[in-house]
Amino acid sequence: MNSVFPISEAPGFPQAPPSAAETARFSDDVDRLAASIADVVVTAESKVRLALAGLFSEGHILLEDLPGVGKTLMGKTIAQSIACDFKRIQFTPDLLPSDVTGTTIFDVQASRFEFVPGPVFSNVVLADELNRTGPRTQSALLEAMAEFQVSVDGEARPLPRPFFVIATQNLSESHGTFPLPDSQKDRFLISTGMGMPTADQEMKILERSQHGMPHAVPVITAARVVEMQDTVKSVEITRLVRQYIVNIARATRAHPVVRYGLSPRGGAALQRAAQCWAAFEGRPYVIPEDVSAVAAHVIPHRLMLNPGSDASAPATVTDILETVRVPA
Repeated sequence: MNSVFPISEAPGFPQAPPSAAETARFSDDVDRLAASIADVVVTAESKVRLALAGLFSEGHILLEDLPGVGKTLMGKTIAQSIACDFKRIQFTPDLLPSDVTGTTIFDVQASRFEFVPGPVFSNVVLADELNRTGPRTQSALLEAMAEFQVSVDGEARPLPRPFFVIATQNLSESHGTFPLPDSQKDRFLISTGMGMPTADQEMKILERSQHGMPHAVPVITAARVVEMQDTVKSVEITRLVRQYIVNIARATRAHPVVRYGLSPRGGAALQRAAQCWAAFEGRPYVIPEDVSAVAAHVIPHRLMLNPGSDASAPATVTDILETVRVPA
């Protein structure tokens, strides 16, 4: 692939690409936010930036890994770094959908029913150990994540902006877990793991935790997050790059080990993540490398492989990226 991709007019693009000053400010704010998180969470910088890509793309992230590697700490630290409302929901087998969305109660003094919002009515929601609860309660997040609203008693109630779900789940082999349905996984823009730390990173974790874990301080406001989300939407993507995304999506559906490939909604998610990655780099336009940089974390959790296949979804995506060429 070429490292430089020409900018061209995008037919029907609804707004002008961000200016050089806007993209430079965006990149600087991301750097400050990533540095604040790195002061608390010991992990690879790429993991932090992938999490922030979920935030600024108006998507959600799923952190899947073994217990004790920092999934919950990552979620809490992102929330602490933004001056906004934050709620943590500890998912357990006995949790009810109304414990997430809220419920209507009767006010005796006022002689009327009133809605009491649940913890989902926050800017940042940490859905901790999401797969420890059953499918009925898991589905309480579906409408919120997809449509940024919650319907209770026949009334749709909008969620605040920004609205961002950081979900953690233990590996499916762990005791007492319920697999997330495909429709639930498809709501997450990005899925990644924390990974086991290196020896040096583990030493740093012990040093930081000796006197209690540090806390992040807010470095940007909720209003600034919304501005940055709007900037991502205005990053230009040319027809050739769109064709590259379409070719990747169609290649997932034609791959011999894949039963169900990337849906059109998944393709749109890949496009938005690539726009965000371009903004991270201080560019007002997307190049093919932006697409390939995020594809490994946007696509795999959306694929369903053939039963009995020995292949893995990440390896399949790698194979597809190596074979699909950028349109000329």
